[in-house]
Amino acid sequence: MKFFFKKARRFWSSDWLLKFISVCLAVLLWFMVGGEDKIDKNVRIPVEIINLPRDLVISNQFKKEIEVTVNGPRSLILEITKLETTRQIDLTNFKPGSQVIDIPANSIKMPRGVTVQRVQPSSIILSLDKLVSRDLHIKARVIGKPAIGHVLQRISIIPDQITITGPQSKLARIKELKTIEINISGMSASSQLQVPLALEPAIVELIGETSVTADVEIGQIKTEKVIKDVPVKFEQDGRAVKTIPAVVSIKAGVPPAILAGGGKFEDFFTVTVADGGSDTKKEVAAIPKTEEGGQIEILSITPRFVEIDRPTLQSETSPPGKTDGVRIIKAKRKKNIR
Repeated sequence: MKFFFKKARRFWSSDWLLKFISVCLAVLLWFMVGGEDKIDKNVRIPVEIINLPRDLVISNQFKKEIEVTVNGPRSLILEITKLETTRQIDLTNFKPGSQVIDIPANSIKMPRGVTVQRVQPSSIILSLDKLVSRDLHIKARVIGKPAIGHVLQRISIIPDQITITGPQSKLARIKELKTIEINISGMSASSQLQVPLALEPAIVELIGETSVTADVEIGQIKTEKVIKDVPVKFEQDGRAVKTIPAVVSIKAGVPPAILAGGGKFEDFFTVTVADGGSDTKKEVAAIPKTEEGGQIEILSITPRFVEIDRPTLQSETSPPGKTDGVRIIKAKRKKNIR
């Protein structure tokens, strides 16, 4: 007994204040940690994918969070929710295919004093696929009919194709993209429309909801008509010049309203020769001179080229006196022959 008191007296006589504080802190820590009530709590921890190879992509849906049941002192459990704790999955050197990633309880990092009781789900399945790019053509889907007397001439999609980058398995089965139905019922004039694409959910995940421009061209229904013996009018230096042939045949698409109104082709068009070409051979051109003429579609002109009548051209372009000189020479030659 004397020995015990002797040891105690020696212990407190040396730095007794620091030792007293240490004992108090130890008791306090025991009370806060060891003596605090322990609780169970379910917390959600995000899954973080790291080191995914550049030529691979995850092609399936997987749990972005896992549910972890933890046990520990109340104060530490409440602090867990404030920590940015994640469960990292390292995909270094992984190959294409289905991969099962186990998530054991000891792989979840928690503060000291907190234990992981359960992880749900205990594993994650990842489908790794090759990352490819494809140019997909866009097709317009049209329903309805234009107004009476009109026809759909053409519909153009701008842009007419889209480049999509994604999993090879998803893009391989898609041949083209389509718009939603474009209703042209009752349309009598051309128009540009913003049209969404009809996309599968898998494609929406890759490019989102996407719209394109549909350029819809509506024209009048026209009747083919051949107009024969249309004179070609050509002037040079203010003088009429004859052509060979002097008349051409024209095939034209004429709207019903113009046909019903009658009138000659010359009332709507001037048929002449186009600029360019040689001095003796010119291309025939039909130039509209009225608003109705602009509605007539020229399909063909026969013949397409005409020749300029040289005697007419020479007589109209020869300088005065030249012809008389030629006649005088010929007369002298005749006299000499006699």
